Amino acid sequence: MALAALLLLLLLAAAPAPAPAPAPAPAPAPQAADARQAAAVRELLQRLLGPRAAAGFAVAVNRSLAAGGPDTYRLSSPPGAAERVRVAGSSGVAAAAGVYRYLRELCGCHVSWSGAQLRLPDPLPAVPGVIRAASPNRFRYYQNVCTQSYSYVWWDWPRWEREIDWMALNGINLALAFTGQEAVWQRVYLSLGLNQSEIDEYFTGPAFLAWNRMGNLHTWAGPLPLSWNLKQLYLQYRILERMRSLGMIPVLPAFAGHVPRGVLRVFPRINVTRLGSWSNFDCTYSCAYLLDPGDPMFQVIGTLFLKELIREFGTDHIYNADTFNEMSPLSSDPAYLSGVSAAVFRSMTGADPDALWLMQGWLFQHQPDFWQPAQVRALLRGVPSGRMIVLDLFAESKPVYQWTESFYGQPFIWCMLHNFGGNHGLFGTVESINRGPFDARRFPNSTLVGTGLAPEGIEQNDMVYELMSELGWRQEPLDLQQWVANYAERRYGARNAEAAGAWQLLLRSVYNCSGLCANHNRSPLVRRPSLRMATGLWYNTSDVYEAWRLLLGAAAELGPSPAFRYDLVDVTRQAAQQLVSEYYLEIKRAFESRSLPELLTAGGVLLYDLLPALDGLLASDPHFLLGRWLEQARAAATSDKEAELYDLNARNQVTLWGPNGNILDYANKQLGGLVLDYYRVRWSLFVSALVESLTTGTPFHQEQFNQAVFQLERGFIYNGKRYPSQPAGDTLEIVRKIFLKYYPRAMRRGRVGAA
Repeated sequence: MALAALLLLLLLAAAPAPAPAPAPAPAPAPQAADARQAAAVRELLQRLLGPRAAAGFAVAVNRSLAAGGPDTYRLSSPPGAAERVRVAGSSGVAAAAGVYRYLRELCGCHVSWSGAQLRLPDPLPAVPGVIRAASPNRFRYYQNVCTQSYSYVWWDWPRWEREIDWMALNGINLALAFTGQEAVWQRVYLSLGLNQSEIDEYFTGPAFLAWNRMGNLHTWAGPLPLSWNLKQLYLQYRILERMRSLGMIPVLPAFAGHVPRGVLRVFPRINVTRLGSWSNFDCTYSCAYLLDPGDPMFQVIGTLFLKELIREFGTDHIYNADTFNEMSPLSSDPAYLSGVSAAVFRSMTGADPDALWLMQGWLFQHQPDFWQPAQVRALLRGVPSGRMIVLDLFAESKPVYQWTESFYGQPFIWCMLHNFGGNHGLFGTVESINRGPFDARRFPNSTLVGTGLAPEGIEQNDMVYELMSELGWRQEPLDLQQWVANYAERRYGARNAEAAGAWQLLLRSVYNCSGLCANHNRSPLVRRPSLRMATGLWYNTSDVYEAWRLLLGAAAELGPSPAFRYDLVDVTRQAAQQLVSEYYLEIKRAFESRSLPELLTAGGVLLYDLLPALDGLLASDPHFLLGRWLEQARAAATSDKEAELYDLNARNQVTLWGPNGNILDYANKQLGGLVLDYYRVRWSLFVSALVESLTTGTPFHQEQFNQAVFQLERGFIYNGKRYPSQPAGDTLEIVRKIFLKYYPRAMRRGRVGAA
């Protein structure tokens, strides 16, 4: 049977079909009937508010409301109606966005990753007149290819259900749906003649699949258990059904050209080349094999995969593929580059004539020396005009559309990337995101078709994501000071002057990075210690310390609010992070001036008070627990052996990121358990090494220290320790103790651009 299939594939490869120019694809639209979308929104309301409150809403979906244009919704309260609020939307997500606007603006409610504030007035307030809104663009996009690994990797269906509800409330109508694809690739590879050991050698472990899918990595932290594939397959069914029922357009994966090494054994005459290594990995785990775009097997494999995927999951006709993510192409010849993109797109249309290609535009700004205008133009124009949508992924800091003539005519989505690696840290570029999408729309010959959220990791900085989501429905920028004042009141369910003042300080400081800004936490707290660590910041640290004081002052009134307690932890964590930098500078100055008493004093406070206090604070909140991350990983397993593998994946990703610290600390997190048993252990060894250097008169050698500390870092990954997955301690009391001890010192030293 396998031989027959192989012969059939070879015959197909020997006779490549002609490639007529594709006709313009129909505009992507929700597939679910209007009545099904309305029912899905009503079900969302019941999950969110409970059946009694949900009964106060009448929901209707009528796609003709959009008149062929972008989504729209309408809110009203007709006199004498049984329901207090009538919501009509051109799609399910438009109606859901209308519901959330009503809850925000008329009920003072709030829904975010860190919690919900849903104290509804009774009776529900009537809508004054009729409120109408239309999105200025066709798409409101969500996700990054990396989010699949940094945030979603261990999720079960209840967590996915909450996320899709959040997406709908924020009006998201276009999102990646990558779960379960390895099960389909497994079938395709077996049908091509690969054996299981060759497939096992190719797939990475679960926490690194994002980079396996883009051709960056293979093998590392694997093999991928077959049980994983099966569970993810069933999870994808539920994800797709829910997304589609709400009127979202899921984006499925397509073939980008990378193949396992086993393909070379089965097809020894295949034309492949090996790309270079990726991000400090050698070819043991990197150096992807890329099919030549002109090789007939490119179309055979690409079309076979997509047909199998569509057979399994259906399709909404939009697909993602990224061939050169952070990898240099083999040639800068425009003809080669356009040939690659043409081959990728042809493999899509071979399975789905209506295919649209959604491509991340990260490569253009990541390697600007290679991607000059001629190269960008060639890659984009290898696909018929209008059949590719480019994600301008980092547009809030490094927009690409401005120097590519609006992507040379291909439609694009203005995206806020915001977060790298799922790092914790207060950060935002609010002025840029408040202005950027509108500037892009006014750009000469703009091909803008949407706005998007594209973080590498989520569950951080809720405010920035609510702001960006709201801008997807706005025709002009917001008054940020007024907006954040309203945000704080909604989030906590009460107007409080101290909380409002704290948010104004945060808005003008941590959340207002200007120029080239990247939310990649490089604080000494979460980096391997050295004497050359950067401590510069973009804001006045005293603003954070003062916001800390104001929030703590509001605790008597707002303490019962889960969102308030989360924010108090997060701001205290940020203040402690700044304090760590200050103590690091004291340690460095003491060492360089050869003052052992000062070194011991600063090192002692850091190691025996500040870091343990920070760990205890984080351990008091369920959102900042190492144990929760690790237990979610273990819960995904079907055996003890799998649980050990998933535990290794989860620990390695947030620490060494590779066997030898290849991308060390890229995905750093500030979690209870991790601060004490990983970061503090490193700092202890560093301070000890400096003390030994002063007492013995021998130089401190960074390379020797790196070799020694690597053993501790690696030891953490394999220590087998189980960490609590439930919070412990009184958050408010812990914050008060840290504040009383450190605030006076902090305000004496807080200043612009230092920590």
